Amino acid sequence: MRLRLSISRLTGLIAAVLTLALVPSSFAQDGEAVPAPTLSIEQVIVEPSNPGADTLCRLRVKLGNQGTQTASQLAFKVALNGQDLGVYGNQLFMFPVEPGVDNELKLYNFWTTETSRSMPKDGKLKVEVTLTEARWMKIADDEEGVEVWSPLEDVEGLPVSKSVTLEMKK
Repeated sequence: MRLRLSISRLTGLIAAVLTLALVPSSFAQDGEAVPAPTLSIEQVIVEPSNPGADTLCRLRVKLGNQGTQTASQLAFKVALNGQDLGVYGNQLFMFPVEPGVDNELKLYNFWTTETSRSMPKDGKLKVEVTLTEARWMKIADDEEGVEVWSPLEDVEGLPVSKSVTLEMKK
């Protein structure tokens, strides 16, 4: 038995597959909109903003918390032109991300070029930061006045990413 598809049927099949693949992921299966993540990366800050080869850069992120609780135990992934920086693979940042305020967090410094990462041919360095996980926390003083951090539950809606592309000096 041979399967024969006409050009019009094949085109229709391809269009149907592409339509399903391109349906926005912001909608749940039942058609309801998925709420925006409660934690967000508002800005990626790299200094200097126009680095050259072999330049040490400082990396910071501004985090937004649209929730009502403090978040912490933050796990990040950082990539330079798509290449992951391995130092983030087993690190958690115990920084309190308070709701409704500016939360700026210093991440690890990085070199623009290394043995395994040469100068980009196009002179552009894309720095992408992803918040992969976080926990809601209860932070309170105990009866002796000692601050105690208690994890409550995972923050939903993660991962979230933000990137910045730097023009490098030649």
